[in-house]
Amino acid sequence: MVSAQILRSCLNELRDITRVEFCLQDSQGGVVTATSGAVKSEPRLVTALSASMVDSQVVGNTYMLKVLDEDEVAFILSATGSSDSVFMVARMAVSELQHMIAAYKERYDRHNFFQDLLLDNLLLVDVANRARKLHIAEIQPRAIILFEVEADDSQLVRQLLSGIFTTQNGDYLSEVEQGGVILVKSLESNTDTAGLEQAAETAIDMLNMEAMVRARAAFGSIVMELKDLSKSYKEARMALEVGKIFYAERNLTDYNRLGIGRLIYQLPTGLCRIFIREIFGANEEMAFDPEVVATVTTFFENNLNVSETARRLFIHRNTLVYRIEKLQKDTGLDIRRFDDALILQVALMVSSYVRYKSAN
Repeated sequence: MVSAQILRSCLNELRDITRVEFCLQDSQGGVVTATSGAVKSEPRLVTALSASMVDSQVVGNTYMLKVLDEDEVAFILSATGSSDSVFMVARMAVSELQHMIAAYKERYDRHNFFQDLLLDNLLLVDVANRARKLHIAEIQPRAIILFEVEADDSQLVRQLLSGIFTTQNGDYLSEVEQGGVILVKSLESNTDTAGLEQAAETAIDMLNMEAMVRARAAFGSIVMELKDLSKSYKEARMALEVGKIFYAERNLTDYNRLGIGRLIYQLPTGLCRIFIREIFGANEEMAFDPEVVATVTTFFENNLNVSETARRLFIHRNTLVYRIEKLQKDTGLDIRRFDDALILQVALMVSSYVRYKSAN
């Protein structure tokens, strides 16, 4: 239902334009909101009008009119003024309020619809029927983009995103779980991954600048039918989590480009711990040493180039060589060899996964 604050703002604007005072009451006569100079109608009169077959009633210079919500009385509007056009103004106000109620109700229903759809709480026949009532196309290329910010302020995120993603373009914003905002993004074709990625990057840049927080995002596969959106949502959730575990330096993760992180994410933690012990033996804690992680990761990023890795780590070349030799002594792996570097890189990713699972 529309909040009292929004209703008050609407009536105040109408009062400023028409010089007519308004009082909005519920069917029992309780005041919902009113302009500063409004006259409250007696509760017994409000109740009687709510139950009667007529749509309006006049008492002195105050007109009382029903405000309907799908043929049900939602409010009674009292309009008071000295001009002959008060009744016409009151009817215009009723029309405005009824359209506002319908718009907000549709928006709320869409929110609930997408929540149920993404959580697989709807039968296929219900998806089609509700989509038709809410004027949502069933066949349209779409994908889910899931946003998350460190500040955990989903309301602010949703407010900012609503400025660039609108229902007129077929985009819908929703929330399914705390701390995340979901964008149902409409696309021109089922192969428009470039447009999907660009939309996500634009939104992240805007959130970083406007909300002044680090925003992360992930998106799932493009689907053609509305009923398949839950698949894209589950993929986006997985991509967001995998991105946080293995690719923390990235702010955008594509489900279809998770790489080796996808494989590790689906391994049992028990098997992962066995692998870690196999690689590090008694020095298992080495897998969580920030210096070791930074050294191996940077070395791998720079194609096993010692000089470039030392420059990126801001250390002397001899210091890096000493670290590499110490690591070789402890693990038996020489990261200057591609095979050993690959094994150690995978071992560190597995360690990150185990640590994440233990913390959650």
